[in-house]
Amino acid sequence: MLVKTKGIVLNYIRYRESSIITRIYTEALGVQSYIVNGVRKKGTGSRIALFQSFTLLDMVVYTSPRGGLTRISEYKSAYPFSTIPFDIRKSSILLFLSELVSRTVKEEEENQPLFYFLFNAVVTFDEMDRGFENFHLVFLLQLSFHLGFGPSSGAEIVEQVAFSHNVQAATAAPPVLALQAHEAYFDQLLQEPDHATIPNGKVRRELLDIVIRYYQLHVDKLGEIKSLAILSEVLAE
Repeated sequence: MLVKTKGIVLNYIRYRESSIITRIYTEALGVQSYIVNGVRKKGTGSRIALFQSFTLLDMVVYTSPRGGLTRISEYKSAYPFSTIPFDIRKSSILLFLSELVSRTVKEEEENQPLFYFLFNAVVTFDEMDRGFENFHLVFLLQLSFHLGFGPSSGAEIVEQVAFSHNVQAATAAPPVLALQAHEAYFDQLLQEPDHATIPNGKVRRELLDIVIRYYQLHVDKLGEIKSLAILSEVLAE
């Protein structure tokens, strides 16, 4: 059966000489994996750019009652990016967020509120020409509500991270007092995200580290976020 749906590309792996297997979060079917043939062929016919992380697609896809790998009948860009591919800061943020989403969003079922949160967030990010330094922090905090563990305050985040024995043992969490110094920043990001004032890149990285620890408490086997090192380097200032 064919289904028309929008999709958000999470990632892909190479398959055979010129094909890929891609994981896409779809509006109609949740997370699905598809074989796409010939997309990596050389020359003007290559369409691999449409399967970069967080690319937004309009698709017609095959479905199978048995599940597993299927194929895409038709696909095209649902929203051509105007800034993300040309800004190393933006592309690094989006790479990091797509990796984290691919590790946390796994259900193979429709969830339109979550889908459109992700879709609209990417569009908004592409349209921002300045003031997006905190975007990844706001995104992760808002995503946590869709995943069922959104915090009510900065104190809740800090307390859970600071007093979690597993996190302290596994990742050498900072002292409680050092974490508590960030509560007010989290309150700003939660309550007034458009007006949050984070003083510098160092504090921003510390906040991100706490958020990732918070996710580790709530997402089973989150694992290492490989793109985090790239993001930290790009946003060092």
